[in-house]
Amino acid sequence: MAIISNAVTMADAGAFSVGLGAQVLIKTIAITSAVGTVSFVNGASGVVLDSTYPIYKFELTNIHPSAASEFQVGFRDGSTAYDATNTTSMWYVYHFENDSAVALDYNSSEDNAQVAGFAKITGAAQIGLDNDESASGSMLLFNPSSTVFVKHFISRVNFVSNDGDPHFVSNHVAGYVNVTAAIDAVQFKMASGNISTGIIKLYGIKDS
Repeated sequence: MAIISNAVTMADAGAFSVGLGAQVLIKTIAITSAVGTVSFVNGASGVVLDSTYPIYKFELTNIHPSAASEFQVGFRDGSTAYDATNTTSMWYVYHFENDSAVALDYNSSEDNAQVAGFAKITGAAQIGLDNDESASGSMLLFNPSSTVFVKHFISRVNFVSNDGDPHFVSNHVAGYVNVTAAIDAVQFKMASGNISTGIIKLYGIKDS
């Protein structure tokens, strides 16, 4: 395969493999029965969450709760607790199935301001309990092994809520873990109740 720019062949080795931006699957956790938490711990069960990759991506597929609740993420900074201090901002859009209401809003009541605990990545509109209702999306975590900088993260999660009438919500959260210690584990859970079913995948992303 050749790469040609302005009629000049830049590379031609028969096959070309690009590492830039490549995603490498590290771990898949399939939830088939109710669990309170799902954890990705560096060095345990094949999980890598260190300086191997500068960016880590968590993909969330059809997360279904045992009780209508918000979905949360917590970060561990070398202890045994997922209580690394974090600050976040949340905004969302929603649209009711019956077309009765739509909105785009900043949800200040769901933000964290230097909270030593979990951050919500879905908001006050809770993930619904109907059999066909769930949450799907992704979260990026940047340079978790740094001992110099804070650790930025960005999530976007879409879900169906049954608060009032059924409606679709697209929830956007961005923030940072305000510690200079390395983050060595990430945990997901519901604010109340269990995760009944779903799939969470962890990828490493190369940027060079």
